[in-house]
Amino acid sequence: MIERAVIEEAVAGLGEPPFRARQVYEALTRGLATDFAGMTVLPMRLRQALAARLTPVTLAEVETRISRRGDARKTLFVTADGHPVEAVLMTVARRATVCVSSQVGCAVGCAFCASGRLGLRRDLTAEEMVDQVLAAQRALLSTGRRVTNVVVMGMGEPFHNYDATLRACRMLNDPAGFALAARGISVSTAGVVPGIERFAREGLQLNLAVSLHAATDALRDDLVPLNRSYPLKAVFGACERYVQRTRRKLFFEYVQLAGVNDTDEQVEALANRMRRPLYHLNLIAYNEAGGRFARPSPQAVQSMRARLEARGVRCTVRRSSGADIDAACGQLALRRAAADDPADWGSGHRPGRAGLTSGG
Repeated sequence: MIERAVIEEAVAGLGEPPFRARQVYEALTRGLATDFAGMTVLPMRLRQALAARLTPVTLAEVETRISRRGDARKTLFVTADGHPVEAVLMTVARRATVCVSSQVGCAVGCAFCASGRLGLRRDLTAEEMVDQVLAAQRALLSTGRRVTNVVVMGMGEPFHNYDATLRACRMLNDPAGFALAARGISVSTAGVVPGIERFAREGLQLNLAVSLHAATDALRDDLVPLNRSYPLKAVFGACERYVQRTRRKLFFEYVQLAGVNDTDEQVEALANRMRRPLYHLNLIAYNEAGGRFARPSPQAVQSMRARLEARGVRCTVRRSSGADIDAACGQLALRRAAADDPADWGSGHRPGRAGLTSGG
């Protein structure tokens, strides 16, 4: 993807009228073009000149896996400098949701997610984030469907790459381009308090989700080491100020780990924190990625939901898609990285360490 201002500058530099820039931008965002050669609305000489200056697509598709039910599609991309990037397309009823990565790997350090095991290799650009969505829309073309929702909840911590993440959201929301409704875009953080505070001041209709995963500092320090920098009191203080300022519903993501964070102690502590206006909890069954954690049974998930609702918590069990295609954050990229020589991943390679993406 190429930002509209960059296209306008390139077209103007070639002495072409402004409407040519609009044609290029619409061809990329609405026509889903992947090169200039196919933009036949443009003169050949202009197509050739732009091709020499601009790159329409920043990611190359390496592998795509489709779940047995056909409701989840996970794609592994590689960046121009050789890094793995994942995105997941989920289709349920009328919704088509793309889970987008914001970084290559992650530095947050959560104990149960594959993303961080890559280490933080680099931030993604806004264009690379948008390209994940455009690739998903191309995959939907034969079905007549359109992407309805984007969640920045894949590999990476979006608020560690704040400026690029917000720029990608604005690009997707641009009515002259892809025109995705702002309320269809959600950004998820593992609890970066300065990012929550800044996001509250943006004045946008974007959704915010906080990946919680534990309701006491002792357990969250173990599961989400970022908690040592931003403990629960600080996180929930920022969340309360966010709701007061925006009057928008705030979502909390809670990956249920069998026998770890679904105990009566955690349920009681979680209920005490979640009984607030405009707070909503999404309960997610863990997609196993190796290590010491196990996926809860469906009965255990429904039991936790019932215990929370009995305590007055607004709670939804997130539909689990793609366990058979390694759809959890970072799984496919981690397997790819393990099979390749580190030298193939570009100059940004750093040894992996245990960690997480903000969505689990």
